[in-house]
Amino acid sequence: MTRADAEPTARVVEGDPVRLPCAGGPLLLRGAAVVETSDGVRHATTRPVSALCRCGRSAIAPWCDATHKLLPAADRPV
Repeated sequence: MTRADAEPTARVVEGDPVRLPCAGGPLLLRGAAVVETSDGVRHATTRPVSALCRCGRSAIAPWCDATHKLLPAADRPV
């Protein structure tokens, strides 16, 4: 994944959380939401603030596991 592909690995399908993109990292969701992965699996947020992976390399997708910190700057989300 490159900077141009800096989209979360899932999309919000229920709720209206505040969305805060972190430069070089995840998309933070503040508030209750349900996100859906590309294969149709739904995941409810369980925390006041949840982090959606945007680098595409998280081992716990759709959630961020901070793998983006190990990537070269050119491969991190914008």
